Amino acid sequence: MARITYVEHGGKEHVIDVPNGLTVMEGARDNGIPGIEADCGGACACSTCHVYVDPDWVAKLPKKQAMEEDMLDFAYEPDPVRSRLTCQLKVSPALEGLRVQMPVKQI
Repeated sequence: MARITYVEHGGKEHVIDVPNGLTVMEGARDNGIPGIEADCGGACACSTCHVYVDPDWVAKLPKKQAMEEDMLDFAYEPDPVRSRLTCQLKVSPALEGLRVQMPVKQI
């Protein structure tokens, strides 16, 4: 399990213990966190689970695969360094303390 902090665009924080094996997106969806729509259910077929990863975490996460890179082109105001799709981030103890911030809107 990893404690993940989801930060709404307005600054409200939600600190959630997410079980290992789920994705960061599933942790948000299962706990009713606003700002992550996850329209495709985690199939990496949309960009509605887009977040900005805290700068301290960028280098600690697995590299983006080509499919994620392609889908981020459709995200609202993607950041080339900090933007990630939460459906592609698998929860493990290594994500303990991860902080992600939602964009102002999802497309």
